[in-house]
Parts: sequence; C-alpha cells; structure tokens
Amino acid sequence: MVAYVVVQEIVEDETKFSQYREKVMPILEQHGGRFLVRGGNMKVVEGEWPYPRLVILEFPTREAVDTWYSSPEYQAILPLRLQGCKSNLIVVDGI
Repeated sequence: MVAYVVVQEIVEDETKFSQYREKVMPILEQHGGRFLVRGGNMKVVEGEWPYPRLVILEFPTREAVDTWYSSPEYQAILPLRLQGCKSNLIVVDGI
C-alpha cells in the first residue's frame, strides 16, 4: 500500500535548508520516494494554516518510508532540515 509523508514547514535559515534541498533528492529516490508537492503556491480556503510551505512525498510502501527516514544517509542530512526550518511531519497510508 502506498504511503505519504506530509510536511508543513516554516523556513527560518535558508542557507541550512538549501543545503538540505541539494542533498535530499538522491536519498529519496533511492528508497522509491518522489515529491508530489514541494512548496508551491497555496491558498487557504477553510480554517487556519500557519505554515507557508507544504511538502507531500509518495512512497511505494510504509516500510519504504521507514527505511528512508531511518537510513544513515537521510539521518546525516536531517539536522540541516531541523536547523533550517520549523516543521510538522506525518506519515499516512494511502488507499
């Protein structure tokens, strides 16, 4: 079953976040992941949405998400994202 990673972000340190951006793609692809949404122009239609940036990743399985996130390669660059932005990150199963 397909799984999605949904991330809300506020970039606070563009330098660190840019370093993360430069390195994340090959690691993501290595685990079968791909971007469906990466930032983009958002319009809040209902409710509140305090985060100006949204990212949605698709993986072939939940196991692929877990393997990607816990991989030594991703863990090596994760501090760049955590230092570069505030975020919420969830993993959700597709249907």
